[in-house]
Amino acid sequence: MATIQLVVFDMAGTTVKDNNEVQDCFFQAAKSTGLNTDYERINSMMGWSKKLVFQTLWAEQIGSENPNYSEKVEGSYSEFKNLLENHYLTQPVEPTEGCLELFNWLTKNQIKIALNTGFYRKVTNIILQRLGWNKGLNSNYIGSENSIIQVSVTPDEIYNNEGRPAPYMIQKAMYKLGIKDSKKVVHIGDTPVDLQAGINANCLLSLAVTNGSHSREQLQQYLNDGLLNALIELKNIIIHL
Repeated sequence: MATIQLVVFDMAGTTVKDNNEVQDCFFQAAKSTGLNTDYERINSMMGWSKKLVFQTLWAEQIGSENPNYSEKVEGSYSEFKNLLENHYLTQPVEPTEGCLELFNWLTKNQIKIALNTGFYRKVTNIILQRLGWNKGLNSNYIGSENSIIQVSVTPDEIYNNEGRPAPYMIQKAMYKLGIKDSKKVVHIGDTPVDLQAGINANCLLSLAVTNGSHSREQLQQYLNDGLLNALIELKNIIIHL
């Protein structure tokens, strides 16, 4: 087994169950604020920093130079945040199948666990708390070998909120955990931008699960180091490196 020091996981659709609830929140927020879109377009942007989705959609509809552009973006984004936070505060929040088994195996093998996401910090913290994954994390969202995860990173902690496909959240997780070699890091998500982020960060492997927001047929169009039917398959991939 190769010396893997860190696995960086996406959250919704990868380690946290998502039955299109995030897409639903996007669609409802768009519809209620006069933004024209559809589920296919929203799904193509899953994994992005959430505000960027509304910036992109409003730019397409009215142009970013429109004097009402910023107000429109903020209105849609604010409505989305209300819907999303209410969902995660009131509805069941569960890990994906095999996630906790994989986390336990990684911990036993001294491989650190990082979570990154397109979510902003407030809703990320709601999810971490609901799952109990915030236990042992300090004020910088860094844990220990005894905590369930060792670090959490959101676009809020990146300059200009630049999320995926930029490599910065992965690199931030490495920095916080003192890991210098990206070839000792595996990245896994469920969207095209997850795959691109792992490649941009020069990770040893950039992988995706096909039971999240995108199908195998959709994901195989993008450069990748492997597509998994389920998260638990990562265990055998690491064993056989």
